[in-house]
Amino acid sequence: MSERPWHCRHRLAIDVGVAVFFVLLDTGLTLAGAAWWPADPGALAWLMLGAQAAACATLVFRRRAPLTVLTVLAGFTLLVTLLISPLGALNPEQGGNLWAPFATVVAAYGPFFYTRDRQDRRTALVALAVLTVIVARPWEPAIMVITIGVLRTALGPLLALYIDARRRLVLALTERAERAERERHLLAEQARAEERARLAGEMHDVLTHRVSLMVLQAGALGITAKEETTKQAAEELRTAGCQALDELRDLVGILRTTPEGEETPLAAGLVALAAESTAVGTPVDLVEEGDASLASPVVGRTAYRIVREALTNVRKHAPGANVTVRVEYDESRVRLSVRNTPPVEQPSNALAGTGSGLGLGNLRQRVELVHGTLHSGPAPDGGFVVEATMPAYVPTAESVGVSP
Repeated sequence: MSERPWHCRHRLAIDVGVAVFFVLLDTGLTLAGAAWWPADPGALAWLMLGAQAAACATLVFRRRAPLTVLTVLAGFTLLVTLLISPLGALNPEQGGNLWAPFATVVAAYGPFFYTRDRQDRRTALVALAVLTVIVARPWEPAIMVITIGVLRTALGPLLALYIDARRRLVLALTERAERAERERHLLAEQARAEERARLAGEMHDVLTHRVSLMVLQAGALGITAKEETTKQAAEELRTAGCQALDELRDLVGILRTTPEGEETPLAAGLVALAAESTAVGTPVDLVEEGDASLASPVVGRTAYRIVREALTNVRKHAPGANVTVRVEYDESRVRLSVRNTPPVEQPSNALAGTGSGLGLGNLRQRVELVHGTLHSGPAPDGGFVVEATMPAYVPTAESVGVSP
C-alpha cells in the first residue's frame, strides 16, 4: 500500500500554518490602512484588532467546524461594521475599504468542501448570503465595495464546488476502471475454467480407458494364473490400477470444478473442518474475529487449505492434542494461526510416514502467490504452530497459481 501524501498526513500542521498566515496578513493589512483601521487608533481599535486576530485564528478548525468558522468571521465583520456605522465608535482612515478580513475567503470555502450533508449545505448557503450582505454593505452603495465584496465571498465556494466536482469525477472514472479490470479478470477466469474442463475431458478419454484395460487384464491374469507369485503380482497391479483410477477421478473432478463451486464461504468451510477433526478424536477450538466476507475467494480457499493441511499434520504427528484455530479478518489483512498442544500419545510410524513431506512447502508457495507470508515451527509449550498473514483482497486473476 502506497504511503499517503504529506498534506494528508499532516492536516493539522497545514491548518495551523494557514491560520497563522491569515492572522499575520490581515493584521498587517489592517495596520497599513487597507481595512477599517482608524487614523488615530484608540483602545477600542486595538481591542478589535486582537478580536480580528482571534477570529482569523479559528481557521485552525476550518475542516472540523467550517460553519462555526464562517459564523465567527461574519460576526466579527458585522461588529466592525456596526461600530463604524451607525455607532461611529470607529472612524476608518479609508472609508471606501472592505471591513471584512481576507480570512473570509478561506472561511467561505470550508462549508462547501468539507460538508456533505444537504441540510448543512443549505445552512451554509444562508450563512454565505448573510456574510455577502455584511461584506458588500449594499446600504452604502459603492460599486467597488460591492463588487470586491461579492467576489471575496463567492471565490471560496466556487473553488470548493469545482474541486469537489473534479474529485467526484476522478472517483467515478477510477471506479469505472476498476470495474473494467474486474470484468477482465472474470473473463480470464471463465476462459481458464473452460480450458480446465477441456483438459479434464481429454484426460478422461485417454487415461481412463488405458488404465481400465490394465486393471481388467491384471484381474484376468490373477484368475487364470497358476503360480501364487504371479497371482500376487497381478493382484498388486490390479490394486495399483484401481488406486490410479481413484486418483484420476479426483483430479478430473478438480479440473472440472468451476470457480463458482470453489467459492464456498470460508467460515462454513472452517466450521466443517473443525467438526470433522473433532469427530475423529482431535478436538478443535475455532475462533473467528471480524467479517469473513472481507476475504476475497482466492484468499478464502488458501486459508481453508492451510487449516486442512495443519489439522492433517496434527492427526499424523500429535495424536490426542488439542488444536486452536484463530482467524482474524479486517479490511486489509487476514491473519490465521493453527496451534496444537503437545501430543499425549506416541505417533504411529505408519501414519506419520505417509505423504510426500512437502505439504507445508506447497502451502508456503500458495501463500506467497497471494502476496502473503506463512511461518511454522515448534511452540514454546512443546506443541506446533502454523501462522499465515494474507491480504484480504486479491484479484481473481491471481487465483491461477493457487487453484487446486
